[in-house]
Amino acid sequence: MTVDITSDMKFSASFDYIDDGNEHGVLSPFETKEIIFKKGEQIAKGFKPLAADIKMLKDVPVKLRDGVTIYTDIYLPVTDEKVPTLIAWSPYGKSAGTAPRYKNLFNMLGMGNQWNSGLTKFEAPDPAYWTQHGYAVANPDMRGIAHSEGDTTMLGTQEAQDGYDLIEWIASQPWSNEKTALTGTSYLAFSQWYIAAEMPPHLTAINPTEGLADGYRDLAFIGGIPDKNFIERLAVNHVSANGAQREDLTKEMDEYPLANVPVWKDKVADPSKIKVPAFIIASYSNTLHTMGTFRSWRTIGSEEKWLRIHDRQEWPYYYDEKNIEELRRFFDHYLLDKDNGWEKTAQVRYSLIGFQGNNQTDIPAESFPPAGVDNKKFYMNPMSRTLQASSQVVDVPVKYETNIVPGRTSFQMTFEEDTKLVGYPKAKLFMEAEGHDDMDIFVLLQKLDQFGNVLSEFVVPNHGAALQDFTQEGASALRYKGAWGRLRASMRHLDAQVSTDEIPAYTFDRVEKLVPNEIVEMDIVLSPVGLNYNAGETLRVVISSNNELGSVMPGTPGAVPDNQGTHVLHTGGEYASYIQLPILNK
Repeated sequence: MTVDITSDMKFSASFDYIDDGNEHGVLSPFETKEIIFKKGEQIAKGFKPLAADIKMLKDVPVKLRDGVTIYTDIYLPVTDEKVPTLIAWSPYGKSAGTAPRYKNLFNMLGMGNQWNSGLTKFEAPDPAYWTQHGYAVANPDMRGIAHSEGDTTMLGTQEAQDGYDLIEWIASQPWSNEKTALTGTSYLAFSQWYIAAEMPPHLTAINPTEGLADGYRDLAFIGGIPDKNFIERLAVNHVSANGAQREDLTKEMDEYPLANVPVWKDKVADPSKIKVPAFIIASYSNTLHTMGTFRSWRTIGSEEKWLRIHDRQEWPYYYDEKNIEELRRFFDHYLLDKDNGWEKTAQVRYSLIGFQGNNQTDIPAESFPPAGVDNKKFYMNPMSRTLQASSQVVDVPVKYETNIVPGRTSFQMTFEEDTKLVGYPKAKLFMEAEGHDDMDIFVLLQKLDQFGNVLSEFVVPNHGAALQDFTQEGASALRYKGAWGRLRASMRHLDAQVSTDEIPAYTFDRVEKLVPNEIVEMDIVLSPVGLNYNAGETLRVVISSNNELGSVMPGTPGAVPDNQGTHVLHTGGEYASYIQLPILNK
């Protein structure tokens, strides 16, 4: 039977599955059969010809523990040897590698499509590469997707148990060497936290490449501020040929606005239960995935674990030839038992961003933050609008109107010597609202060059005019602008069991509205940072009533704040607001 939590979920009708051999890829028409693709064959125009023969087991039925049947495609090398399997778990169509929506996306990003064979499930490993190197690749259509039976759920126990069942089914197949791994980016990363925590006996290793880990805190209510827009964008992938229902997170947001209910508790991953080797990939720049990836790194129970913090968007990183080769070293070591020295890889490799083409990457360390980082407070001077080492004796409030430009206030600090920020920044703000009973506060750490110009950098190959337009006030996953955080004042209550001075965390289990003249203390967690400032460059802290980063991706609106009237920032005495920065000592 399905897990109990599904009785608390809210469902809507899935979108229709259009099986025309185009909408969901040239291989989408349903038929359980075996196909041999020959070396040199091209799956579709514009894609990379195959470098070797591949056997495809198409639309293979897999029965789950409650009797529901899902379907998966399996790609195998043409060999009699038993092979390990890489699994790409997500709701994105198993045959959609040539679908127009994905071709258009990668063209927009400047990646094109010739880097893959067209057999590649969205955000998943390319079967053409991995079968050539002795691996199978499993691309399942999860419960309720396309021709798979059942109703689709999103994150949590049901997906975790279904993934467990698929892993154990794969291990029992005659072509399997009984070793499996989970890999992929975004949805294919955050599904790993849940599936691996179920501890399937035949799961050998995982490779989460940037993925959130908490459906409430990382997706639906970031900082306690509701945002249905990106969830609605994800939901269009929930397509069914069988009239299935799909879990509707937007309905659940309305029904369950607080985090202390079973539906949202079930969507909190518990990486402490994960024991298999893990190669975790993160970046500072992904406004959807960064927080969850670093949180999972801090709590994962694996003794053999590695973290690599890169300086690009996840798709260009994941499909980069050198990075694929490195990932194969990790998998070869654990799934093929190769003595290739992988275990000598530095446990942490981090990046320092310069915003001017001089990023430093793969800096080895034993932890993150690395040894030698001190968290230092810099207080806000209301008169000079600067940051300083000591607090103001007298409180001088700084006000800004929320519905009149600029709708923000900021403070700056110019470095007299080269300075590196590496770790977890935060903001401590004492604020009140005039004319409203709540505040949505957005914080952004910027880097300014010696001439006062605000710096940022694209993390995808395309730097053209259209992407300039999209990313100027939005599409934050494609252009890195600095560490960020946001918090709704009424949701500010700290979680004493999880929160630390370095990294605030919230219960999100109560609403504490503001009353007139009430000054509230807000600890705002900011995204992890690796930023390099040269002498003469400036750090600017922006405190805003506006969601200045905008949406995550083009074409999707960002969160709409609930702000009215005037925000008042207090700056001295017992209300000395400050920014805390992780400074790496020389």
